Amino acid sequence: MEDMVGTQPQPVTIAFDVMGTDHGPAEVVRGAAMLSLESPHIHTLLVGDRTLIDDALAETKHNGERISVQHAADFIGMDEKPGEALARKPNASVAVAARLVAEGEAQALVSAGNTGAGVLACARHFQLIPGVRRAALATVYPTRSVRGAKGDPFSLILDVGATVEATADDLVTFAVMGSAYARIISQNERPKVALLSNGIEPQKGPPRVVEAHARLSEMKDIHFIGNVEGIDIPKGTADVIVTDGFVGNVCLKMLEGVHDTVVELAQYAYKESLRWRAGLAMLSSGIQRIKDITDWNQYGGAPILGFDKIFIKAHGRSKSRAIANAGKVAAKVVSNNLGAAIREGLKK
Repeated sequence: MEDMVGTQPQPVTIAFDVMGTDHGPAEVVRGAAMLSLESPHIHTLLVGDRTLIDDALAETKHNGERISVQHAADFIGMDEKPGEALARKPNASVAVAARLVAEGEAQALVSAGNTGAGVLACARHFQLIPGVRRAALATVYPTRSVRGAKGDPFSLILDVGATVEATADDLVTFAVMGSAYARIISQNERPKVALLSNGIEPQKGPPRVVEAHARLSEMKDIHFIGNVEGIDIPKGTADVIVTDGFVGNVCLKMLEGVHDTVVELAQYAYKESLRWRAGLAMLSSGIQRIKDITDWNQYGGAPILGFDKIFIKAHGRSKSRAIANAGKVAAKVVSNNLGAAIREGLKK
């Protein structure tokens, strides 16, 4: 994954919530260590248990000049209820990291921990961009077609859980934010934006979708292509798909299941017989391609859009490479001033 467009990226500090991931703090520290060696313009601020962080750094090659540590004694576990946990643990690592970003000690937050706690921590310490009523949790997903200057095989869908019941206003705002993000990350000047519905006709879907369709159709600065159906998601018909958080979360879980199923079927077939193994060997390049484009480690994380500060949510199962890539995404978004792009889009 490329660090930045241009030859001299601007320096940026990324705060990493080190705690509460599926693989433990050492994996996040190793990802930050990778960044310190690969991306000279990125400084990492590791937030979590200082002893655990120092122990992991001692065992990992890194550039100490590009890494600093902020101690946070508590953390939010994956199985904890976000609101209750943050109330009990105001100095949990994700809350401390969000506060440091709000205070200007870092320009973006990356966390692979509890998603709800991350969103709530940001809501308490960041401000919504004027014109945004609700933040949106976006995610990238693999598609058959590619897009943008980099031939990016990923599209964006939002919301996938932050705003369960979205109004027409929210859907239009999500479209503006998603379009701005896709332009920056995929270097796609006119990303195709669509509403997820139960038919491609403008009148299909609940009233909020019909109203959002009418309004987006009149917005010249959004490349709106109308409604798409579920079958269009893996095809890559749209670069940005807009929906409410309930439907989006269902889609997200389905897409994650596709990746796991592809891997499991390949493993099963390989063990089944020599004939299957021979066939898989001939198809190995194609199977690897499928695994590559469905592998969330490549893109690192996805954004919470709508706040005046950047939050990139990495997958809970992220290992060091995915963490490093999430940091690169965060730095790219900061350097390309996503907030200003969203504000400008909302004005228009």
